[in-house]
Amino acid sequence: MDTNTSLVTEFVLVGFSRLAHLQGLLFSLFLAVYLLTVAGNLLIVALVSTDAALQSPMYFFLRILSALEICYTSVTVPLLLHHLLTGRRHISRSGCALQMFFFLFFGATECCLLAAMAYDRYAAICEPLRYQMLLSRRVCVQLAGAAWTCGALVGLGHTSFIFSLPFCGPNAVPHFFCEIQPVLQLVCGDTSLNELQIILAAALIILCPFGLILSSYGRILATIFRIPSAAGRRKAFSTCSSHLVVVSLFYGTAIFIYIRPKASYDPATDPLLSLFYAVITPILNPVIYSLRNADVKAALKRSIQKMGPSEI
Repeated sequence: MDTNTSLVTEFVLVGFSRLAHLQGLLFSLFLAVYLLTVAGNLLIVALVSTDAALQSPMYFFLRILSALEICYTSVTVPLLLHHLLTGRRHISRSGCALQMFFFLFFGATECCLLAAMAYDRYAAICEPLRYQMLLSRRVCVQLAGAAWTCGALVGLGHTSFIFSLPFCGPNAVPHFFCEIQPVLQLVCGDTSLNELQIILAAALIILCPFGLILSSYGRILATIFRIPSAAGRRKAFSTCSSHLVVVSLFYGTAIFIYIRPKASYDPATDPLLSLFYAVITPILNPVIYSLRNADVKAALKRSIQKMGPSEI
């Protein structure tokens, strides 16, 4: 191994250091977003866990998705808040690797979980008579376990691969967390082959679940269009609309960020785009699912009534 590989022992996350006059404002903004994200997703987890009306497979996956969002945003935002508050932006090489692993782990798990949720909607709309068999408790647990396992393998594979490459300086990461593309830019020597391998692996984990989602919704739309009444079509489509919005937000940014060469990385705009899927999307999910889902709104209303003063 090249002796230079040991030269870089820590990285500097440049983040928003160029906006020195806005550090306090950014800290307050990201803190508020983070607290709302955690509170909103914890509320979804609590409602699904305690309300008897929210025990279908769809809500089983929604509870896992909400827990994932809490983990996902907690990988990046607390450290970002620390950097904004203290001005110290250093992260050890092992800390950077750990952050990258967990970010990829939770992100890849969400990719697979969204595909499982699309299959749930397909079974509910296209195979209603076989729904309980197709999405039994055992099948749901197996799908969730497969999503977590796939996420762990992706995170471990990408992280171990990238951090086995030589880093001999500079050590300034033009980002607010250890994202793949900006870290890859700091690798010494020709990384074209490594870059191609990373893109192909990212394409596999992103596009395969996305292809399954598109296939599921192709069949769902074909089934919905065969429903004779307009009211029936609206009701069927409403059960999918929240998931479609989440899929569009998540996959739209993920495909743009990961399936492209590192030469196209823009340190001025890409961190802002990363904010969308790493910070903004996790806070939108509970809002999307609660505002567009009558069952969740009804469960929330019942919970509020239980907490209110009992009638005498």
